[in-house]
Amino acid sequence: MTVTYTARVANARFCGFSKLLLAWKGSIYKVLYKEFLAFFAMYSAISITYRFFLFDDQKRYFEKLAIYCNHYASLIPMSFVLGFYVTLVVNRWWSQYTSIPLPDRLMCVLSGGLQGSDERGRLLRRTMMRYASLSALLILRSVSTAVFKRFPTVDHVVEAGFMTREERKKFEGLHSPYNKYWIPCVWFTNLAALARCEGRIKDDHTLKLLLEELNAFRGKCSMLFHYDMISVPLVYTQVVTLAVYSFFLVCLIGRQFLDPSQGYPGHDLDLYVPIFTLLQFFFYAGWLKVAEQLINPFGEDDDDFETNWLIDRNFQVSMMAVDEMYGDLPMMERDRYWNDSNPRPPYTAATLFVLRKPSFQGSTFDMAIPKEDMHFQPLEDIAENLEESGTRHPNMALFNRLLNAAPSPTGFMGGALRRTSAQLQRLRHSPSIDQCTSDDEDEDSGKVGKGGSLPSGLGQDTQSTVCSFREDKSVRTPLLDVQFGPEQDRPAQHADIDEKSDLNGAEKSDEELHIKEETDNDEMGEISRSPSLLPPPPQTSTRPVSVIPVTSHHTSAFLLQPAAHSSLEHCSSQPVINHNRAAAAVLRPPFARNKMSYLAVPSCHEPQRFRSVSMGSELTRP
Repeated sequence: MTVTYTARVANARFCGFSKLLLAWKGSIYKVLYKEFLAFFAMYSAISITYRFFLFDDQKRYFEKLAIYCNHYASLIPMSFVLGFYVTLVVNRWWSQYTSIPLPDRLMCVLSGGLQGSDERGRLLRRTMMRYASLSALLILRSVSTAVFKRFPTVDHVVEAGFMTREERKKFEGLHSPYNKYWIPCVWFTNLAALARCEGRIKDDHTLKLLLEELNAFRGKCSMLFHYDMISVPLVYTQVVTLAVYSFFLVCLIGRQFLDPSQGYPGHDLDLYVPIFTLLQFFFYAGWLKVAEQLINPFGEDDDDFETNWLIDRNFQVSMMAVDEMYGDLPMMERDRYWNDSNPRPPYTAATLFVLRKPSFQGSTFDMAIPKEDMHFQPLEDIAENLEESGTRHPNMALFNRLLNAAPSPTGFMGGALRRTSAQLQRLRHSPSIDQCTSDDEDEDSGKVGKGGSLPSGLGQDTQSTVCSFREDKSVRTPLLDVQFGPEQDRPAQHADIDEKSDLNGAEKSDEELHIKEETDNDEMGEISRSPSLLPPPPQTSTRPVSVIPVTSHHTSAFLLQPAAHSSLEHCSSQPVINHNRAAAAVLRPPFARNKMSYLAVPSCHEPQRFRSVSMGSELTRP
């Protein structure tokens, strides 16, 4: 009988498995004690020979051999080989158990599908069920040693009542070199067809269901036969066995305690009994014994399947189901919860604690959500907000996603992207720069674009150059101190703007204004760019800024007065993000032939902050 200890480990308790260590039947002690005693005896014999029967020179040679064996014994992959092998064997063991044919489903279909309470109907049901049990007996007799010892010949099967003498003649008259466990299944199908012809099986659906259950029953018989024929590959079993046995044969020499006076490393103690070597043998050899027991569970070991018990149980239950229980029904009556819409079966005193436990409603049943987050939002408002955010900032979501995907805030790319984002946010929320412009300039620049606070075309589909400066002093460089000049160093005497030229320019302001009005609807002039300067600004803008025209006959460059003490900190060319947040307007030069340079400076007066300016190159009017 299979060793069952399930009830003893039903509840986890302190040292729950320790009680199982004292069991003998089916234990590792019963399986391994012979090999264990043989190993310890051989180890003791070698140790006694080394200590009392070898000469000194022979002892030195044996000691070198022991050190060599102990060093290279670890090269044998014991855990790897045994682990895979035992896992394979355990899976195969459980699959074989699930392949044992059980008649429970078949007997239920047969009892309900084959009608007739007369002698003929009873005979058909009992005969068909006996044929199914005979098929299972024949296959178990072929694979199990315990069943074969119980039914060694067909005469024993006939005498046991599974087969009649007439059926034996039919069975032996069918000549086949193969196992004939399937013949009773064919007899079963013939009887089912006969019962359908007689009308005892009412329709074809019932016949189909009955034959499907029979085929499943016969399929399990076939699986048992194939498990018996196809074993674990022999080479795998040989490799595992050789690995275990060779390892412990080497340990018989390599794990010997050597003379401590010789000063060998790791041999400072002489304990005579190798405790840890014996434990290692117990574990590894016991692991191999587990595989040896489970590789064929149809034997007569303590933990092998009880096939004879299965035969007795299946035969008795199946015959009772199709004969005594056919049409035998208890009288139907109302149950005790007939008028109760919420039936509650009673509990004993030992199980009252179950009632105190709340019923499980789901893992999110007790989640707490703030009240302000529980209000539904109107879909119209959500759609308007999405529309507005899409028109104002069509590319901001993608830009923020790129910022969040940066690998590290302190990295080069991450830092550059975050600095650029900070500049954009400051420019968006900075005060209006209309304070730096006159009313006339507002009117002139208003024809170019509307609102926005980004300088010089940020938010357009073109590229703009953003230069960041940090002043060393708290006072910013005045606007008039910033000049344009050629790339070469200009003399100090040309740094200041001549007041007389300013006066002459003031006298011609009326004429310039007239020229501007005439050329407002013309195309923008070609924006030329010096090779050594930054990229040109976009052609459209919606935010007016202060514009300082400076007449120059040379290539313009951005120059700062030495008193400003400003340093160029960051200069980058970045794509536009926002279409509606317009940048500073770019005006045409008032004079057609003179090259003009424009500087757009936002009017932010906070000290020690970054300031972004957009520099345009020379504008030439054709």
